[in-house]
Amino acid sequence: MLRPIYAAVVEVARLAARAAPARDGKFWRSLGARNGIQDRYAAWGAAHRDAGRPLLWVHAPSVGEGLQARPVIERLRASHADLQLAYTHFSPSAERFAHSLGADFADYLPFDSAADARASLDALRPDALVYSKLDVWPELTREASRRGVPLGLISATLPAQSARRSRLAAALLRDAYARLDAVGAIDHHDADRLLALGVRSDVLEVTGDTRYDQVWARAHRADRAAPPLSALGGARPTVVAGSTWPADEAVLLPAWRSVRRQIAEARLIIAPHEPAPAHLAAIERWASADRLALARLDDPAAGRADVVLVDRVGVLGDLYALAAAAFVGGGFHDAGLHSVLEPAAFGAPVAFGPRCDRSRDAMLLVKAGGGVAVPHATALGGALIGWLHSEPARRAAGERALAVVRNGLGAADRSARLVERLLERRRPSLTD
Repeated sequence: MLRPIYAAVVEVARLAARAAPARDGKFWRSLGARNGIQDRYAAWGAAHRDAGRPLLWVHAPSVGEGLQARPVIERLRASHADLQLAYTHFSPSAERFAHSLGADFADYLPFDSAADARASLDALRPDALVYSKLDVWPELTREASRRGVPLGLISATLPAQSARRSRLAAALLRDAYARLDAVGAIDHHDADRLLALGVRSDVLEVTGDTRYDQVWARAHRADRAAPPLSALGGARPTVVAGSTWPADEAVLLPAWRSVRRQIAEARLIIAPHEPAPAHLAAIERWASADRLALARLDDPAAGRADVVLVDRVGVLGDLYALAAAAFVGGGFHDAGLHSVLEPAAFGAPVAFGPRCDRSRDAMLLVKAGGGVAVPHATALGGALIGWLHSEPARRAAGERALAVVRNGLGAADRSARLVERLLERRRPSLTD
């Protein structure tokens, strides 16, 4: 009953993509990217698909899911030099990330029609198709299963509040989840919810969350002797505020006044989630009104500034290396809390807003004493002052945050073994 409705919605999206004008914005970019998409798939398949080599197709809808897939991909490519990798995504925000992986083929995922699923599988001829986190597409999954392509899901999670658990969504997705051949859930709670959604018990195991391995590796790769860290070094007590929205800054900036009254040498590095000109200008006006010396990240004066404004993406994960303490945005915004693991991996205690109940990582940090949820500016200022004033308190909280990350390590290795088993179904000689 639902399949015809789903197919009709997908067909509308396909037609809209053909007529989409070339405009800025995620919605229009997403539509426009699907124009000619099957020609791109077919051209790559004809020119570059080596039938003598195994091909792993990994799909991760956006950057967050891609970060979870990356450590697994890195392990598999390191141990299997002949492996071809096809990597697809859904969101325009992941386009740059997709091409940074060094995949043999990287592109958007077509809209989920039966015809596009068949054409994509004809072009790529994968030995396994693996989804990252939650994005399981019904038609693609059905067609791959019919062809005998092993199907997997890594870092699988299904929050208690997920819309996928609604009666309508569950009815649409149940068949797709039941067709999966191997599922690695983040924890036992996710595993139970995935079982209820249709995943078979004989293919389900708890493998953990690969983001812990990803942030751990990035923290250990951070080079303090290279820009931008080298330009910002020094002994000033520093708070790094990452992925902030205006709603977060409405709390953070008044709190920072309290911090500066207590600790005059304190420095703030702030990285807005979307560094649009208007957003950056608002922070610059605040700093000017408070008579704080502000410089943008690549300004030669940034090392001496009271406030360093990060006006580009891709560097925040390294900037947390400078944090005595961190504030992570999203907890005062409808978009939800951003990654609290990145600062925790550097041993920085983390503060965030009250909308954090959907973040498993934030709850673990609070429980361990490595993080704190703050409801308003007064509480945030108090937490930051407490950490910056007392080195023993800051170190103790930071060590607890770091312990949370350490305890989550190993998921990437377990997930890589899960994917290897899928590949071996089609290529028994893979591990010979």
